[in-house]
Amino acid sequence: MSSLLIRRARIIDPESGEEREGDIFVQDGRIAAIYQTPSVADSVIEADGLYAAPGFIDMHVHFREPGNEEAETIRSGAEAAVAGGFTTVCMMPNTQPPVDSEAAAEFVVLQSQRAGFANVLPVGAVTEGLKGERLSEMGGLVRGGAVAFSDDGNPIRSSEILRRALLYAKMFDKVIIDHAEDADLSRRGVMHSGEISAILGMPGIPAASEEIAVARDIKIAEITGGRLHIAHLSSAGAVALVRAAKQQGVRVTAEVTPHHLTLTDEAVQSFDPNLKMKPPLRTRDDLQALIRGLQDGTIDVIATDHAPHTREGKELDFLSAPFGVIGLETAFGVLITHIVEPGHLTLVDLVRKLTLAPAQILGLATKGRMRPGADADIVLFDTQTRWRVDPEKFRSKSRNTPFAGWELRGRVFYTIVAGRVVYEAG
Repeated sequence: MSSLLIRRARIIDPESGEEREGDIFVQDGRIAAIYQTPSVADSVIEADGLYAAPGFIDMHVHFREPGNEEAETIRSGAEAAVAGGFTTVCMMPNTQPPVDSEAAAEFVVLQSQRAGFANVLPVGAVTEGLKGERLSEMGGLVRGGAVAFSDDGNPIRSSEILRRALLYAKMFDKVIIDHAEDADLSRRGVMHSGEISAILGMPGIPAASEEIAVARDIKIAEITGGRLHIAHLSSAGAVALVRAAKQQGVRVTAEVTPHHLTLTDEAVQSFDPNLKMKPPLRTRDDLQALIRGLQDGTIDVIATDHAPHTREGKELDFLSAPFGVIGLETAFGVLITHIVEPGHLTLVDLVRKLTLAPAQILGLATKGRMRPGADADIVLFDTQTRWRVDPEKFRSKSRNTPFAGWELRGRVFYTIVAGRVVYEAG
């Protein structure tokens, strides 16, 4: 059995909220001991000055394999993930063909194992072909390794289909990850509908498109008792709906992205297609409501919605370019610089929303925790190193980041998966 000793790290435990210096002993892919550790191991990392935390978990990524491997493969996406400190990522099913069968889910798991970087876990399609008409074989998807269900990118129009999906997912204790959008309201929009879109003369996506869908889907979760997770919240009204639902005991959780926490529709005046995403960047008031939602626990998780596109696709004009931005390699630096440093969240709270919270929602009992017996998925980082975002240095095959050229603070130095170092800075 191989062993690894991490010495003199500042260990963050997201369960207890404790932060203290100590050693971590890893054996055979698991955390074997913390603080009271053996003095020797097969390999040693001297972690003086570095924080140690459970590896980050991203509930929401899009890798383009199969179908659009020129933008991202499971291997390149997993390599980008570990460069950003993410040891587990959940891959959305909107590939070509979609992940709507047991065999398709097994393919994702196998490709992840072959790559040997982050754990890539499949999210199964709610409906066959993501068409919103008939439920997928949800039991088969669970057997194939699916940890959740979603038609992400394709909002589920039928209330009855969503009702049945929540009931079936409840049988397996799985969550439905919900892309909340009224497609009729947002049909031709390319950015937030408001003052800036009117000035620019661009068709808008109103906040009501998200809020109407969130309200409907919460009500269906309430009547079924199913577990609903609202993806990529962007509006103040949607945050308020989730907050009220939680207070009423509805089984709803929610996530927000780093780009919705740091950018507003004012940035779109540059006409940079790397600022085009769905849901769109909204107003300063919406951004502040998202931060408040993080602070009071309304929003449980931070997820990147990593959505790679080819350079050619994002070099089109704003109206024609595809929606989506990448975020695995920039998320940590953006969050340290713009969420922790200004005091919106403590470092421990940030780590909890990147580790324990998604693990609990997904039912990953041995991940997201810093204790003996947990998987030895560990990230070592500091919060002071300054660096500038250069997309040409990304491990991802794509370059469509909204943060190009930003100076950030906080860097991942080591990422460890199952006790094996899979990323080391430099």
